[in-house]
Amino acid sequence: MVLSPSSSTTYLRLCILSALGAFAMSATAATDDTSISDSELPQVELDKIVVTATRTPTKTSNVIAQTRVIDQEDLKRFQGQTIMEVLRRQPGFSIKQDGGVGTSSNFYMRGYSSNQILVLIDGIRYSSASLGNANLNLLPADQIDRIEILYGASGSSIYGADAMGGVIQIFTKGANIEKSNFSVTAGVGSHDHYTYGASAQLANEHGTALSLSASHNETNGFNALSPNPVNSNYNADDDGFESNNFSIALNKRINEQWLAGASALYSKSTTEFDAGTVLKDAYADQENGSAQAFVDWRYLPGSSVKLQYGHSIDKSDTYDNFPSTFDTKQDQVSLLGQHKLTVGQGIYGLEYLNQSLDSTSYEIDNRDVKSAFLGYVLASNQFDVQANLRFDDNSQYGNQTTYNLGGAYHINPNLRIGTSYAKGFRAPTFNEIYPGYGGDPDLKPETSDNYEIFAEYNDTLQSTRLTGYHNEVDDLIAYLNGTATNINAAKTKGISLTSDWVVNDYLFGGSYDYQQAKDSDDGKFLAFRPEHSGLIYTGYRLSNLDIRAEVEYVGKRYSSSYDELDNYTLLNISGNYHINPNLILSSRLNNITNKDYTTNENYGQYGARYNQDGTNFFTSLTYNWF
Repeated sequence: MVLSPSSSTTYLRLCILSALGAFAMSATAATDDTSISDSELPQVELDKIVVTATRTPTKTSNVIAQTRVIDQEDLKRFQGQTIMEVLRRQPGFSIKQDGGVGTSSNFYMRGYSSNQILVLIDGIRYSSASLGNANLNLLPADQIDRIEILYGASGSSIYGADAMGGVIQIFTKGANIEKSNFSVTAGVGSHDHYTYGASAQLANEHGTALSLSASHNETNGFNALSPNPVNSNYNADDDGFESNNFSIALNKRINEQWLAGASALYSKSTTEFDAGTVLKDAYADQENGSAQAFVDWRYLPGSSVKLQYGHSIDKSDTYDNFPSTFDTKQDQVSLLGQHKLTVGQGIYGLEYLNQSLDSTSYEIDNRDVKSAFLGYVLASNQFDVQANLRFDDNSQYGNQTTYNLGGAYHINPNLRIGTSYAKGFRAPTFNEIYPGYGGDPDLKPETSDNYEIFAEYNDTLQSTRLTGYHNEVDDLIAYLNGTATNINAAKTKGISLTSDWVVNDYLFGGSYDYQQAKDSDDGKFLAFRPEHSGLIYTGYRLSNLDIRAEVEYVGKRYSSSYDELDNYTLLNISGNYHINPNLILSSRLNNITNKDYTTNENYGQYGARYNQDGTNFFTSLTYNWF
């Protein structure tokens, strides 16, 4: 089915009216609806368990570094969208994207670029070894169970290079299956956007759990590139996107001491994009994914040893004015141990990482990293402590040592204050050291010093945190006149305020971020890092209804050519409605005010403005068998 512009608009209006009508009817009938039990009521848990921040299960109220958890209930609001769309609305994030779904993009967190932020899928490194960043704009949110975000450099002393600015860990479905269930989903949206998929989760009394999921996502896209003032011969065409996505997870509880498992996430996609003034039909075929297998031995309560092997891929065949192929792979073996001490928890580990690159642009190359680390975590009602020390032996850049130390004090059961220091580093990517891409083989690794202080208040109704940070990066790698260069230093300082409330059936809160990310030499702001940004939201949840409205603000910032980009404010609304215990309607309406805005723009003869989408919608139906 293909909708014309007029019929698509009519359909959009009908979808909105139907959804709002359903929401209104459900609100009035909620007190009489007993078909859904309290256990099925969407919950907001302010104090969650995370593993990314410490590599051992820890409550967020005991983690020292700022942490954010996006759980399965949150992800339901992003049906039909990618992980990039989820992250852009989190505190401290900003993005640069050259159009719609699947197009070239980058994200920034607390002043750090995406190649300075480590992305993990089920504990395995996932990124492009050539570019250094992870293609999160290609991974669908519907294949994910939850996302944990660790802000700051404390992850560098736990995970090594590329975690200088933080860690994003993506968990696939199937880790915690309590009962067997099946589901099918179909959705439709703006620009002839269609998705469909199915998932199955099976569990038995013998400790075996299997999760399978597959989905298809496609859209005709929209015309992203505007003509520049000098050259009007631009790509006046829509840029479509299509992907097939699969995930699998298998876990087997052998006995009380032994657990074994494996998981994989794979996406194959085609993205159309604007390649300048010569070729209008440019596109890229991409394959992205990660797989891992592990065995976990819990030899004492609170003590365990885990052996894990993982493999990730990032492959792209580009067909434009200059066709090219990039095929990067990462293989990782790790041994992680946890031992419960008289006071606190000890953590230790060994890791081996191989990164390889196969490209039509230059010869195959690879590098190895051998690592060892020690850590200590104390989480109590009075004090929280985290200390880590990591040693990395990089075959290209020699030895690097990173560490962090942090502590927090509980003034009372609700109020906590703390501070931390972390040392980080990042090795140059393959692109940054090869002359064919403006690289310099003599580049030095980036190093950083990161300071953080916070105050946090938690109770049964809300969780509020105020964080101040100051980061200094030496030998920062930047492209000057098309060549990768170590500039002297960059400094980022800022504050981050987050507050989330649950009062009866109502949810509200938001975040505000102020940051100054500047080149220490000339005092200029680093590109695409807004000085002010924030989001406020309000929501209402009943046993069969979950609706939320949000206002997203991004302040002025600069492009890579130091052109000023205007601020913008977006109004979005999303909701889930249980038509019956098995059938769920999910809807999302973005940019309700049809704001004309861009996240990337360069002026001049060869400049371009990459538009973002106007008012757009997506709605889906999911049927579950329990």
